Formats: sequence, C-alpha cells, structure tokens
Amino acid sequence: MKKMRMLSSMLGVVMAMLILASCAQAPVPVPQPAATPIPAAAVPTPPPAEPIAEAHPLDGGGTLVLSTTTSTENSGLLDYILPVFEQEYGWEVRVIAVGTGAALQIGRDGEADVLLVHARAEEDRFVAEGYAPRRYDIMYNDFIIIGPDDGPIEHNNDISATFEQIYNENLSFISRGDNSGTHIFELQVWESVGLEPHSNPNYIEVGQGMGATIGMAIEMQAYTLSDRATWLSFPNKDNFVIVCEGHEELLNPYGIMIVSSSLQIEAAQAFVDWMLSPSTQALIASFGVEEFGQPLFFPDAR
Repeated sequence: MKKMRMLSSMLGVVMAMLILASCAQAPVPVPQPAATPIPAAAVPTPPPAEPIAEAHPLDGGGTLVLSTTTSTENSGLLDYILPVFEQEYGWEVRVIAVGTGAALQIGRDGEADVLLVHARAEEDRFVAEGYAPRRYDIMYNDFIIIGPDDGPIEHNNDISATFEQIYNENLSFISRGDNSGTHIFELQVWESVGLEPHSNPNYIEVGQGMGATIGMAIEMQAYTLSDRATWLSFPNKDNFVIVCEGHEELLNPYGIMIVSSSLQIEAAQAFVDWMLSPSTQALIASFGVEEFGQPLFFPDAR
C-alpha cells in the first residue's frame, strides 16, 4: 500500500512537470497589419545639379590696350571690326595709333596688351628680345607711290625705278620720317638702290602719320609712299593718282603680337584668337569692298 502511494505521488510530479513545460513554450505571435506603401509621387526628389558654367577669360569686362599703326585707324578698319568684338565679349579696346616704331616702343614700355603693326624685321626682333612670345600673320595689303596726275612719273610697277627718278630729277618727296612701318620700308628701298634721299633738296621728312603725310603731299604736289588702304579711304585726293603699284616687293604684311608684360594675358590671347578666327578674317576681307570695289586688307591668318 505504501508502494502504491509512492507511485501515485511520483506520477503526480511527472504530470506537473509536463504541464509546466507546455506553459513555458513561446507565445503564438500576433499578426500585424501590412505597412501601407508610400506613393512614388510623395517621395521628394532632389533638384538636378546646376551645370557649372566654364569661366571665359573675358568674363566680367575690362579694357585691352591695342597699340597699332595709323594705317589701321586712318583706313577705318578698326572702326569696322572692333565694335563686333566689344559687343560679343563686353570688353573695350582702347586704341593707340602711332607709327610701328612707336607702337613697338609702347609694347617695350609695358603700356599695351596687344600690338598690330607692319614692319616684319622689327617685329621679329621684338619677339627675339622676349617682349612677345610669338608673332602671328594676320593680314596684308600693299604699298603704292602716289603723286600728281600731271607729274613726270608715268604709271608703272617698278618701285626701284620710281625712286631713282624721284632722286635723279630732284622731285619733291614727302617722307613720313616717323620710324613707322611705311617709313622703314621707304628707307629700305632707298638703301636697295644705293641712294641717300637727303641728298635731294626736295626730300622732306614730316614726322607725321599716313593721313597727314598724304595731305601734305597733295598740298605741296609732291610724291609720297602710302599703304593702299589709307590712300583709298583718304577723302580728298584732288589731282593725285597712283603712279607705282603692283609689284610683289610692295606687299605689306601685318603681324599681331601679345605683349609679354601684359597684365591681361588671357584676355589678350582671347582677343588675338578672335582676330585670327575665320569669322573675323572674313570681316577683314569684306572691309572696303562695298565702298571701293575691293578689300583694303587681305586676311592672312595661318
């Protein structure tokens, strides 16, 4: 009997342990409602990045100083092309128009950003001395001899023979005498024919620009050397005509250079690039055609 009670007690303990074990199991998870998706339109989209504009060397405006010859100003070329540049880039170009020698000196003195001149040997020397990194061909025209239509010199294309006749007959000749490109070329011709022009009592140096020199020659009925562009655009030719023209020795090339000491190097380079561009070269080629039936300058950018 005692054993029966012990067995019954042990069974009770086992049953209690089983009940406790079943109560210790993890509770059944309560299902949660599914999350409602957010509409795509409600998700804020970051704005697209603004494109970064490439800075242009001429942005902001300013002033470039162009030292050049009287022929580019007297002919009207600069008045024809520079407003296009100034409107396109917003920069002003201040022009100093003097003889080539003076223009080069202005560059040496650091008082210009760009030079536009026509005396090739002097330009090459300017570069060799380090005042400009290089010279660019930009355009050309030609030299001519002008004089009275009733004078002794007949129309020809022999510059040497024309100078010899002026010297041998003591004809009046007005020289610019200003170390300009035109004056330098004139002296080279006198040297090439072995003549000293000052031995002619009627040889006069005036130290003036091309327009003023032409005016004095007309007033004195004297011969002078001119570039064709200034002569064609000269308003009062009176009885003067071209007496010598057309020889290849009379070609008059122009070069453009950036002055090394310029404080506007990037802007100066942009200006030179614009001058050499096809659109500006076409602009140069069109100058004078409507009024004179021929261009006053021929584009020569390379």
